[in-house]
Amino acid sequence: MWVCGYIMPAAPAPPWPAPSWSAPPSGRRRPCPPPRVSVPKPAASASAPATVRYLDTPEAADGFLREVAGVREVALDTEGASFHRFVDRIYLLQITTRPHGADAPDVSAIVDPLSAGPLPGLRRLIEDPDVEIVFHDADYDLRLLHQDYGWQPTRLFDTRVAAQLLGIRAFGLSALLEREFGLTLDKKHQRADWSMRPLTADMLDYAAQDTRWLLALRDRLRAQLERLGRLAWAEEEFARVAQTRWEPEDPGQAYLRVKGARDLTRRELALLRELVPWRDGVARELDRATFRVATNDVLMDVARRAPRTREELAAIKGVPRGSLDARGGEILDAVRRGLAVPDAELPRFPRSARWERDADFDARVARLRAVRDAVAQRLDLDPGVLCSRERLETIARRNPGSAEELTEATDLRRWQLELLGGAMLAALHPPRPGASAPPPAATSSSGTTGPAAAAPAAAPAAAAPPPDAGDDRSPYRDG
Repeated sequence: MWVCGYIMPAAPAPPWPAPSWSAPPSGRRRPCPPPRVSVPKPAASASAPATVRYLDTPEAADGFLREVAGVREVALDTEGASFHRFVDRIYLLQITTRPHGADAPDVSAIVDPLSAGPLPGLRRLIEDPDVEIVFHDADYDLRLLHQDYGWQPTRLFDTRVAAQLLGIRAFGLSALLEREFGLTLDKKHQRADWSMRPLTADMLDYAAQDTRWLLALRDRLRAQLERLGRLAWAEEEFARVAQTRWEPEDPGQAYLRVKGARDLTRRELALLRELVPWRDGVARELDRATFRVATNDVLMDVARRAPRTREELAAIKGVPRGSLDARGGEILDAVRRGLAVPDAELPRFPRSARWERDADFDARVARLRAVRDAVAQRLDLDPGVLCSRERLETIARRNPGSAEELTEATDLRRWQLELLGGAMLAALHPPRPGASAPPPAATSSSGTTGPAAAAPAAAPAAAAPPPDAGDDRSPYRDG
């Protein structure tokens, strides 16, 4: 059993024993077992120091799961290798749990699924409706868990969603741990190849960070949500997030997902339709991330310039020398196939459904946006978290005339309807000149607005700093 190192707050680090490495009799290298080391938790936590175990056998994983049977909160994270491999999958599972007893330390483990097996006991733990699974930005993890194992957590807490509903603009894990606990996390292995074996001690220590303090962070954010009266908002969002599933993509349509493809001519699109399957086929053969074979930008340039010779191909900036030497002929063959497509059979980029745009559409969107922005400013929320521009446009397009129609026409959550529903209807159907406007509904200190709220006057939204660099995959978008 190997115990990881640590990531400390900004303070002098104690001299922990350095891990060593050796080869077991089988010849497969793995960490040798040094003494167990205690790892300090955030100062805000009253519990004792936590330990981190490395589990790379079915027996070790099963033993750990037996030890933590009956827990009610589990922090979970996964590590894939999409930056390096063609097919992404789970190469590590990081777990932190709270054993029985208020004063007992949290227990953390890193599970190597390549050697520990299918882990049916872990599935039972993750899918137990009495166990809350705590993630940070659950989307990626949920898709991989479903893709690889068919696992579907039923009850979860997402610290990223919680932070956004609290109005926190820097909602990456590193930023939140620094904000709440003064912890500074090392990001040097952010794009590491987690498929490699053996993993270094540094890499295992880095992986452990992602769950080691996640339960303490969950406690902090949950308390803040309760204090602001927003816990019900978060629970509704969590229930939505829990429905996230992996869905296979149609490889024949991959070329349409290349950024900028919609701006190509039909002939250029025909070339791209040949180039993307070539690139993806090579990436699959080599089990290498597609951009490591040829980036989308390079394929777009090849489609636009349609090179006929190796010299013309070599003149395109960014064409990898290795691809040019070993696969240049294949690229040119793909170009020739695209050029040979008859005009009548050239592909078209699919256009989104066109809506008849009435004269008042833009005015309705503007009024809805003014309502949304005023409420967001009052609650200190990012406007896109409160309601995305896409949803505003959908509402403006459907132009509902009642609360029932508003509910049916959109996927607004209950908490969004409570905050915005009445004001949105009033904004969509303002009183005629001379008619008296309905009185505005009162807003409580928690930010709850009654369903009959009148539309507030337009107000500029509070300026929001950008999210953490490199961590901006938000479920909430606004433009």
